[in-house]
Amino acid sequence: MNPRQERGIKIANNNHVKRIDEQHYRVKSQSRNIEHDVISTEFGFVCDCEDHKFRKVCCMHIHAVEFSLQLRKQVESVVLSQVDTNCCKFCKSTDIIKKGLRKNQTYSLQVYQCRTCKKKFSINLGFERMKASPQVITSAMQLYFTGESLRNVQKFLELQGVKITHKTVWNWIRKYVNLMEKYLEKITPKVGEQWRADELYLKVKGNRKYLYALMDDDTRYWIAQQVSDNKVVDDVSQMLVDAKEIAGKKPSVFITDGARNFQDAWKSEYRQKNFLDKKTEHIRHIHFKEDNNNNKMERLNGEIRDREKVMRSLKKVDSPILAGMQIHHNFIRTHMALDGKTPSEMAGIKIEGDNKWITLIQNANRGS
Repeated sequence: MNPRQERGIKIANNNHVKRIDEQHYRVKSQSRNIEHDVISTEFGFVCDCEDHKFRKVCCMHIHAVEFSLQLRKQVESVVLSQVDTNCCKFCKSTDIIKKGLRKNQTYSLQVYQCRTCKKKFSINLGFERMKASPQVITSAMQLYFTGESLRNVQKFLELQGVKITHKTVWNWIRKYVNLMEKYLEKITPKVGEQWRADELYLKVKGNRKYLYALMDDDTRYWIAQQVSDNKVVDDVSQMLVDAKEIAGKKPSVFITDGARNFQDAWKSEYRQKNFLDKKTEHIRHIHFKEDNNNNKMERLNGEIRDREKVMRSLKKVDSPILAGMQIHHNFIRTHMALDGKTPSEMAGIKIEGDNKWITLIQNANRGS
């Protein structure tokens, strides 16, 4: 390893690499109080420092960007697994046998017996005392958060032989969204250094409100949200506070439109307080033909609008529907722009199992 590579590693480890967009990075100089621009081209990285321009070598700033990208790829994942049915839930012995079925009006549940402790048990973690099966409940949630109304979900389940009311579907959504939300807020996503924020209007009890959402640019992870009465003038600093607590850090770049309340919230929460504090650059002027556009946030807004348009309106500001949409976006819905992965996978949170809803509910119930 040559001296330039060693200096590049030191710069990357000190978090002196700021990502502006996918092709543009700024690296803080070690010797002077300036930043160098490192640009990705079809021929590789180029830097505006003298070492790269005049000696035509791979400078320490380019090495710093390369090592920084490697560090981002080496994210240690948090893995949420489905409940293991291969061991006894009392003594953890793997010497178990099937011992018939336990039936109710709508579904059957496998019963096991442990040969070590002689106890019988069934595994239905998170769905105890529920008349419907976990598959029916999670199918209803999946249909609802992909755009179906409560009554359409009810009609679909009736075709499957499950007779319920639309109110029952709502009770499932409220119960399990609240359970998952309390659990997932304890997990820190590994998000990038560039965040975006935007707003869209929605109705609460027939009155116009505004949903502000903040998303990570790299992973498309929906970090935080806030509902306010007005556009442009309402204080949205609480959303920035929540995002900083959830991610465990501030971003290097914060992209919004030109709304004054975003500027005020940035000054209050993200602007550099002293030379030891992390610097966050606020990009306000959005140009849709340039790199610093807000198209990714507009796509999230469209996703929310697809869910919201089949409802008359939300009943209250803290409705579990908004939290459910956030959970569905982050942990369930795959994105073509992420090569078929979910934002949580990109942020180092892997949900195992064919039915991610069941995995989330099981882990939330166990961790509650």
